[in-house]
Amino acid sequence: MPLPDKAFPVSWDQFHRDARALAWRIAGQNQTWRAIVAITRGGLVPAAIICRELNIRLIETVCIASYHDYSEQGDMVMLKDISEEIKEDGGKGVLVIDDLTDTGKTAALIRKMIPQAHFATVYAKPQGRPLIDTFVTEVSQDTWIYFPWDMGFTYQEPISKGGA
Repeated sequence: MPLPDKAFPVSWDQFHRDARALAWRIAGQNQTWRAIVAITRGGLVPAAIICRELNIRLIETVCIASYHDYSEQGDMVMLKDISEEIKEDGGKGVLVIDDLTDTGKTAALIRKMIPQAHFATVYAKPQGRPLIDTFVTEVSQDTWIYFPWDMGFTYQEPISKGGA
């Protein structure tokens, strides 16, 4: 896979801090949440952190594949839908969690299913941001975020020598 023009590597420590910051922002909404819907796979880790921080016990997943071989977004494929219980009242009181909104295609698909839910991501790109209610950090559309579960420990060339 060729390296993107802009890379944003995120360590486990940084991701944990950012997910907790998202929990703080969500807690500030002064709303009682009846459930979390984690968008797999990226939403699983932040959902685990947020459900702990906000003491939410009902956790659901929606499984949508949009990235293929970690290189580009492909067709949206629904692998597992949201339960009917979560869809009640249009998802009112439901918190939808993902690691990133990129183009907003995934959020748009889920918003059709549960339009009253609150959508939150750790990171947001400009194209997807209008579909998200709460996020922590915005990055440019041409930035590729390297999440800690996708990385290993290797030497990084300095930027002055052509490193990303």
